[in-house]
Amino acid sequence: MERIPEPELMDETQQAAAYAGADFEEPNQRFVETFLERFGLPRGTMLDLGCGPADIPLRFARSCPQLHITAVDGAPAMIELAQHALDRERGTCRERIHLVCATLQTLELPPAAYDAVISNSLLHHLHDPAPFWQCIRQHARPGAAVLVMDLARPASRTEAESIVDTYAATEPPVLRRDFFNSLLAAFTPQEVTDQLAAAALLPSLQVERTSDRHWIAHGRIA
Repeated sequence: MERIPEPELMDETQQAAAYAGADFEEPNQRFVETFLERFGLPRGTMLDLGCGPADIPLRFARSCPQLHITAVDGAPAMIELAQHALDRERGTCRERIHLVCATLQTLELPPAAYDAVISNSLLHHLHDPAPFWQCIRQHARPGAAVLVMDLARPASRTEAESIVDTYAATEPPVLRRDFFNSLLAAFTPQEVTDQLAAAALLPSLQVERTSDRHWIAHGRIA
């Protein structure tokens, strides 16, 4: 099945609110645990590309007291929801999260400044994946831990519909629609491997299929 791109920014108020209110407890916690299993407890600085409502940055901040996180999203509606989440957070971990509203093209951060770079479910939104991998190369320090997780495009629309019915049967219609469109817009693991080769990130990063609908790219920057 050919890839069908979707809008790059999730900036409709209803869409952003539905996403923030959805139950991502299991996949978000799995993302954090996957990082900890492969790299151990992070400290220093972490860059999160496509942070959404900041659930994953908050999970890292709660678990890693020596970690400071720069959380980036290009959608103002998402950054607003992320700020609300930080405002509701008790304790001091929210003070170690810095929110930035910027796209990959407008992001202004110091080069080679981060000990870890993470991203969950951003790549499939991008029409051109090259700036994403270039951003990781630019801002990760040598030896930085990298974990990217995203959807894998199914072989057919029928398979995509089946995945939506299996994993999002009780979600609101707007989320079911977005999930289906995201599956159609996702990259296959082989396409991601080709992207890493083009960005000179092989063999530092390797692609691994982790479920019927997900892959991860992980490793340390050489």
